Amino acid sequence: MAHKGQNRLAWIGVAVGVLLLVTAAATAVGWRGDATSTGSSALGSGGLGHVHGLGVNPADGQLYVATHHGVVRFSGAEATRVGDGRQDTMGFTVAGPDEFLASGHPAPGEDGPRHLGLVHSTDAGLSWRTLSLAGQADFHLLRSSGGIVYGLDSTSGALMASTDRVTWQTRSTIEAYDLAVDPHRPDTLLATTEQGTRRSTDGGRTWAPAGGPPAVLLHWSARELVAVTADGALVRSVDGAATWSPTAGRAPGAPVALTVHENLIYLATEDGRVLRSADSGVTWQPMTS
Repeated sequence: MAHKGQNRLAWIGVAVGVLLLVTAAATAVGWRGDATSTGSSALGSGGLGHVHGLGVNPADGQLYVATHHGVVRFSGAEATRVGDGRQDTMGFTVAGPDEFLASGHPAPGEDGPRHLGLVHSTDAGLSWRTLSLAGQADFHLLRSSGGIVYGLDSTSGALMASTDRVTWQTRSTIEAYDLAVDPHRPDTLLATTEQGTRRSTDGGRTWAPAGGPPAVLLHWSARELVAVTADGALVRSVDGAATWSPTAGRAPGAPVALTVHENLIYLATEDGRVLRSADSGVTWQPMTS
């Protein structure tokens, strides 16, 4: 029998392949350091590499990018790798000002378990400490709302939830590419799956078809939902995904991560680019010059 994580990766590859075709047609404890380097050269010759997540820090209004080799902060056209931590930062979410939650794997050569479980930073990624599930969970998706943290464990396909970030409940098993939580009702979630967008209104215990376009990426803010569909279109909903409105925007490549802050949409693509749009995806500007 195929592993849950393998199944998920397989259908993600199909979704990304569709987006590539559309684009072609259209055109661990104690990590500590200081963000002392500036400019894109601070990333080294490898650049960003694989991008796993995006989030805007309310404390400084800057975009933070979770990558295969640590967390990167964008300030204007400058990209800075934050701290000395070079862990493979998989699941990633900004939980509050300077407060990040993440998961993933240690950097090559680092001691510790293969899976980091849930790790926590209160200094915008300069240092991290382990909170729970070290060696047990590899969260590829992390989201928080109303004091609840949700994590999708790639090792088991389990959607897990915690109110104290230490003890966890397994709510269901679901193969999802992205997950979004209602900022006003933390028991309401949306998940993008191979079978279409699914909705839960009981904290991820049960799921039902949500209808709407076949979304790949989601971002749920207090103002609206923004989604990237399987064919690269950007759509919006102001009623919790009951109805969707098309925009004139499109993804500029095969997208792997999405976040929205005020009137800016940030998108990372499979080839390692991070871009932003102030006009609903009609035009895009690279974050580095």
